[in-house]
Amino acid sequence: MLEGKAMVEDSDMLVKMQVQAMSLASQALDIFDVVDCKSIAGHIKKEFDERYGSGWQCVVGSNFGCFFTHSKGTFIYFQLETLKFLIFKGASTP
Repeated sequence: MLEGKAMVEDSDMLVKMQVQAMSLASQALDIFDVVDCKSIAGHIKKEFDERYGSGWQCVVGSNFGCFFTHSKGTFIYFQLETLKFLIFKGASTP
């Protein structure tokens, strides 16, 4: 429904993964109410864990702040309609 209206604000993911992230976000918005950010994020995280291995994190909302360390090539931050989406795979620091 909302595909093609996403705007990537920052990313270091491969384009194929970026497209997958935005497609999953659109799919989640078709399944869940737009105010149910927790379920939307859970859906996207579950799909990324299944497709790309465990350890993915997803934050969805219209107003949030964060500070994190991510594995190289696993970060995307984009907007779709009124929501912002942050998806990344966590990294440990020595």
